[in-house]
Amino acid sequence: MKKNKFTWGHGVILALASFIGFILYMIFVFSHGQQNSELVSENYYQEEMGYQKVIDAKNNAKALPEAPNYKQNRTGITVTFPKDINNQNSTFSIYLYRVDNKNLDIRKKMVLDKNNSFFIPAKVLVYGGYILKVSWTKDNTDYQIDYDLEWK
Repeated sequence: MKKNKFTWGHGVILALASFIGFILYMIFVFSHGQQNSELVSENYYQEEMGYQKVIDAKNNAKALPEAPNYKQNRTGITVTFPKDINNQNSTFSIYLYRVDNKNLDIRKKMVLDKNNSFFIPAKVLVYGGYILKVSWTKDNTDYQIDYDLEWK
């Protein structure tokens, strides 16, 4: 009766087969996971040409003595503006950009309430990461602040 022994040659073949199997798994199975390969924008190149306006708006917002701030709780997100920025001298808009799904993006013109703030209710938000882009124009000057947030 002859016994087969496990030799180093068998080990090399087993290691190579395992490595090839792992690489094939990474190519065919893992790459079709939950990753989304959508472009950030359909009109990427046209928007890129106008991006200097966004840079200027962000720099204008950084130069403010008091910037708007946001708070989030389980009922929603509240963005509060300083007293010198109000509905009489400014126009407001938000872009709530969903990082992984453009169908969940929200663009809206806003009006401040009596507390000089606006509210985004929890019912329009889905768990996950967002970029809240708050834009406003005051005295023909554009401003923009971006907040990274995680809605839980």
